[in-house]
Amino acid sequence: MISLAAFDMAGTTINDGGAVYRALENAVAETGVPVKPEDLQTWMGVEKREAITALIELGGGVADEDLVGATFARFRALLDEYYTAEPPTPIDGVPEAIAELQAAGIKVALTTGFSRDVAESILTGLGWTVGPAAPSEDAPAGTVRVDALSCGDDVAAGRPAPFMIHRVMEATGVANVADVLVAGDTAVDVRSGLNSGAAISVGVLSGKLDRASLEAEGPTAVLDSVAAIPAYLGV
Repeated sequence: MISLAAFDMAGTTINDGGAVYRALENAVAETGVPVKPEDLQTWMGVEKREAITALIELGGGVADEDLVGATFARFRALLDEYYTAEPPTPIDGVPEAIAELQAAGIKVALTTGFSRDVAESILTGLGWTVGPAAPSEDAPAGTVRVDALSCGDDVAAGRPAPFMIHRVMEATGVANVADVLVAGDTAVDVRSGLNSGAAISVGVLSGKLDRASLEAEGPTAVLDSVAAIPAYLGV
């Protein structure tokens, strides 16, 4: 029986209208280098400073510390602009799936390539909370609570390294990777799950990758959405 489900944020649990893709592409393009769609897709889900460094170099630029820092700041500004114009929303069925999993005794955590301040700002805007349930918790209808959150700047290396998954295991008291399910919409989400040793690494089709691209990464399963995971687990 799975005791922890670790889900990616943008494209997996949260619909951001592709804002992360646009902000990353535009911030890097403003440095004067081209950004190929296939390179952008390859580096989605990765910690954003690392992604910016790779994309600048792939475009023929020199990713020194100052340029990466300035591009990251521009990415943050563009993302804030896009999110202000079109706030992120939960992907259909995901809040209900989280509640179903928690009702079955499965803890739910989020992992993300965002820095912690960005991730927490998104969750605050959604009205989602992070942390254990209070003994007498009487949350308003529709409130989503997750048990833990791990971000790209919390760990020594982001995806496809497994450290964010191991961090939420630590935060939720889950000691055995055989008790963990990981799900995400990008190739590095699947790779991170596999690298962690998790019992189940699921690719979901709620992002931009198609089934064939996700299946090429060797996941345990490819599902339409996180909303399908309770039924997949039989809870």
